[in-house]
Amino acid sequence: MRSLAFIGRHATRFMAGGLLLGIAIPPLAALAKPLLIPTLLIPLTLALLRLDWRAMAVYRRRPLVLAALLVWLLAVSPLLVWLMTSVLHLYGMPDALRQALVLMAAASPIVSSVAIALIVGLDATLAIVAVLLATALVPLTLPAVALALLGLDLDIGLAAFAGRLGLLVGSAFAAAWVIRRLVPAPALAARTELLDGLTVVNLLLFGLAVMDGVTAYALARPAYVAGATIAAFAFNLLLQGAGLVVFRQMGMRGA
Repeated sequence: MRSLAFIGRHATRFMAGGLLLGIAIPPLAALAKPLLIPTLLIPLTLALLRLDWRAMAVYRRRPLVLAALLVWLLAVSPLLVWLMTSVLHLYGMPDALRQALVLMAAASPIVSSVAIALIVGLDATLAIVAVLLATALVPLTLPAVALALLGLDLDIGLAAFAGRLGLLVGSAFAAAWVIRRLVPAPALAARTELLDGLTVVNLLLFGLAVMDGVTAYALARPAYVAGATIAAFAFNLLLQGAGLVVFRQMGMRGA
């Protein structure tokens, strides 16, 4: 318990360390790979234990905000990245990297972003609303954006894709609902650091799992991996900065 609380108090450092461990010790990444889906599901479940679900309903009275948010996430962001990478492509950016960056921007927010928002003190209620709505719409928007901007036919089975996303998010809500029925709210509120610690452990395992194969690829193509890593961080930070500017009227925690 104390160890998890300690991890929860130093969450950001431990999360960063998970990626470095996966690169430095490849067998750990391979060992963690089967845990990829559970380690996406559990942090969302833990975040839902701490959120006031009734607060989500407030956004029903702010449809313009929600519409602007979804247009930004699913349409404007990939368009901005496509425009910037179109210029960089003229100066030698690999086409595969360009496609990956545009698809990253066109995707819905990762479900663990809700847990991360809680840990770093951002508006987690807004984060869960964004995750739910964007996840519901991305099976429709992602293939269209990929075809329009990149000429890629993703050939995604729409029903199967939507079903998997719905199962992932729905399972987290169902698990959180059961736990909230069994454990009193004051008991959950008193264990914030413990829940943060559990969240970080799962995000660490997720970070390890997604690193499987990266070390070998980096050794084979070091220049490409270095460039891709820099580009991923740069475009992520650029989109966050742009989002902050566009949504600054919502306040710093929301923007």
